[in-house]
Amino acid sequence: MSEPATPRPYRSYVYAYPHKTAYRPLPAPAPSLSDLWRDEPKDALSLYAHIPFCEVRCGFCNLFTRIGAPDELTTRYLDALDRQAAAVREALGDAAPVRFATAAFGGGTPTFLTAAELERLCDISEKRMGVDLRAVPLSVETSPATATADRLALLAERGATRLSIGVQSFVEAEARAAVRPQRRADVESALGRIRDTGVPVLNIDLIYGIDGQTERSWRSSLDAALAWRPEELYLYPLYVRPLTGLGRISPADRERADRAWDETRLRLYRYGRDHLLAHGYEQVSMRMFRRTDAAPLGPDDYACQTDGMIGLGCGARSYTSALHYSFNYAVDMREIRSIIDAYTESADFSRVEVGRWVDAEEARRRHLLQSLLQAEGMPVAGYEERFGSSPFADFPAELARFEALGWLDADAPAGLLRLSPEGLAYSDGLGPELFSPDVRAAMAAYEPK
Repeated sequence: MSEPATPRPYRSYVYAYPHKTAYRPLPAPAPSLSDLWRDEPKDALSLYAHIPFCEVRCGFCNLFTRIGAPDELTTRYLDALDRQAAAVREALGDAAPVRFATAAFGGGTPTFLTAAELERLCDISEKRMGVDLRAVPLSVETSPATATADRLALLAERGATRLSIGVQSFVEAEARAAVRPQRRADVESALGRIRDTGVPVLNIDLIYGIDGQTERSWRSSLDAALAWRPEELYLYPLYVRPLTGLGRISPADRERADRAWDETRLRLYRYGRDHLLAHGYEQVSMRMFRRTDAAPLGPDDYACQTDGMIGLGCGARSYTSALHYSFNYAVDMREIRSIIDAYTESADFSRVEVGRWVDAEEARRRHLLQSLLQAEGMPVAGYEERFGSSPFADFPAELARFEALGWLDADAPAGLLRLSPEGLAYSDGLGPELFSPDVRAAMAAYEPK
């Protein structure tokens, strides 16, 4: 029997399933939030507040964000966020206990907001939504230019337990190649201010696969990050997506160039992984590495496979057991501006207009996918208890293919389905293999805007 063809390692960054490009406008009558959440468990929810503003837009970025916020746009955006939070909290009701187990402010760049505006965001989370920010893990994203002392002090005082900064590269020439102009001195100063807050977890994001990057320059960035002894490090492969700054630069032989780029990124990934493992970090997923002696953050009983997500802001997603929903999605700056403007003018947030229903088969796929992409793997018994079936019976072809490719750990303890080191390396090729035909078709039919 011939060996199975190995999928490309960098097909799609799988951070949630189904992806937003599979979402569509829901047919009328639009479902109400109160109906959607009425029978959902609400004792371990996650809150995600999305701030869609940045001081610059990096060349690789396809996130829902815009540059700048003229004419008091941040004020109007927070006004709308407050209205949305009030509508969501009313829909959750009080018939059953409502408790948030974790919270995060993302973007965009949440610290684009002033310290006073960040305080208002915290007030909305606590007073409108009922999140005790000082009692649950609270993660906040920042950038070198916006990690100012007053903003960071406010976040630390309000309960932030993790500050994540997107550095991407400590090599200035590489930062410029990724269309992310920054001075290393400014990056180091921002990291110093973050450490001064005493917030227990510092995360640094780095990117590999930048044009001109070598193992030597990659190590230089890794070592510069390690000098700060961050509790967490994320290593991201560079992607070039449509409608992004880098996406407008397309070589004549794209397929051939991408194949060579795959090899480069895999080589840099393995170098970075091994370097961090040798310096006292454990691998949590393909991207995430945690310092082995880092203190635990405290209770975090939220599980993304089973518990609900409340997303506030027009770039956030929410999900119940039956429906994943958001607002319209775009990458092009003009489209994003239009969506943000419409959001700030909205008065009624009681209904869901855009989303995707998740049936039993999709729930199985999502559980397997999100569990398997974690280095710790998936206890088979937990899957069987939830779904009343075996993952090997539900996904025989996919798991047999993964095994044939050497992506499953043959030495995993009995009852644990876990990826091998090579399987983790191919996470962005493995994840899409678990997408359903319907989701694949919806994503393929999506027209970038």
